[in-house]
Amino acid sequence: MALVGTEQPRAVLLSGPDVGELEQEYVLAALRSGWVAPAGPDLDRFEQEIAQRAGVPHAVAVNSGTAALHLALEGVGAGPGDVVVVPTLTFAATANAVLYTGAVPVFADCDPATGNLDAELLSGLLATLDAEGARVRAVVTVDLYGSCADYRRILPVCERYGVPVVEDAAESLGAARDGRPAGSFGRAAAFSFNGNKIMTTSGGGMLVTADTGLAERARYLAGQARLPAEHYEHAEVGYNYRLSNVLAALGRAQLCRLDAMIERRRAVRAAYREIFAPVDGVRLLAGDDPAGNCWLTGIVADPERTGWRARELAVHLRARQVETRPLFKPMHLQPLFAGARSALTGAAERLFANGLVLPGGSALDDDQVGRVVDGVNGFLDGRR
Repeated sequence: MALVGTEQPRAVLLSGPDVGELEQEYVLAALRSGWVAPAGPDLDRFEQEIAQRAGVPHAVAVNSGTAALHLALEGVGAGPGDVVVVPTLTFAATANAVLYTGAVPVFADCDPATGNLDAELLSGLLATLDAEGARVRAVVTVDLYGSCADYRRILPVCERYGVPVVEDAAESLGAARDGRPAGSFGRAAAFSFNGNKIMTTSGGGMLVTADTGLAERARYLAGQARLPAEHYEHAEVGYNYRLSNVLAALGRAQLCRLDAMIERRRAVRAAYREIFAPVDGVRLLAGDDPAGNCWLTGIVADPERTGWRARELAVHLRARQVETRPLFKPMHLQPLFAGARSALTGAAERLFANGLVLPGGSALDDDQVGRVVDGVNGFLDGRR
């Protein structure tokens, strides 16, 4: 039994789900409608609404962003004997989806300012692979932490070698680049609606594309590749990837609130920008991107200039019930991909060594943001 005054404050999470009364209304209405399976009016409308948000004609709702990415890679023909270029600075799902198809990932390093795929490095890598006669089936881009990759430079490089782009936009719904929305740049793109994403369906994802044939193929495979017949007829392997109508209803409510949630995340980032602006050796990752959705805010601290390491700040905040996380550990350093072919500059390794992600969820209230700010200021004061 806890003693009076000894209760620990509620932990400040990196990016907890932000749900409320509107979500309850939508989900309850879906349950009462009887449409609880992976079919129904909310599912159809959710696909239409996400497609409109992404600026493309087609969307296929699935049960995870990973499933959407897998179907996108299947849609561009990735398979055994193929190579798919993948940024090394990403979550494992990006590379795992390549393995699902039987293709082999080749990792490429990142732009140190943003953490996104290094366009210049990509150009040289594709030239080398082309000279070797490698069958490069796709280049996967990752819109890291809600900031779109530099598609103005990446797309012409890929077009030069006839390689389609598959956009891992899992983290970037609502972001934009050069006036175009995230999800509109590649042959196909994948969004994630996991519980920690910019908006959630608890678990879920969406493939979006302007390619009618790719969308139809993805929908077919996501439904166990069932052929149109009165009985169950299957001619090839499919997947159980469909999203339920109930979860789609949750997603529709979240989409109604998306812009407000993004604005809240931008306000949280602005608070961090103010803290670190006078600190020599600290910068915000992709901090000058005005069109990012600010899903998560990463800082990069140069220990030679700051006199401290990002991991030390993490320990300090953890003791105050504030969740942090290192930037992604590069794929080429993961045991699963030991020995994988990689084109490296060292940028991703430096970001992993010196970076830290701070809480940035739209569900954070002012008191919680204040706890993070006070914790950071207390840490900085102790090192001045």
